[in-house]
Amino acid sequence: MSTARFLRLRTGAGTVLPLRVRRCDTFLCRLRGLMFRRKLASDEALLFVESRESRVTTAIHMCFVFFPIGVLWLVTAEATGHDLPRSLTVVDKVLAQPFRPYYAPQTPAQYYLEGPPVLLEWVEVGERLFLDTEP
Repeated sequence: MSTARFLRLRTGAGTVLPLRVRRCDTFLCRLRGLMFRRKLASDEALLFVESRESRVTTAIHMCFVFFPIGVLWLVTAEATGHDLPRSLTVVDKVLAQPFRPYYAPQTPAQYYLEGPPVLLEWVEVGERLFLDTEP
């Protein structure tokens, strides 16, 4: 497991996205997510990690989330064990609206990233992203 508190995302072209990404792989972190928060900082994102690729386990709800968020669903071709992969590919994205009951990816994913809505402008479906630990 990575000991880095925050991660950075970099595009295949080398552009570092202006986000501080926090890994969310514990039961409590996944349970709470962004619920009951009043806002999300413009440079903040959560990377949710599931044990396998699935449409069901990576589906989200927006109950008790009071602001819209950009969501990316991601997969990797790497066998990673318990560590995060070095790269992820975007398989779907959506602007999730507050208090909507259900959003699921079009194809199975193992990871999903919840961040500010502008995230959807920075990344395209099919694009490969690279994970770096924050210095």
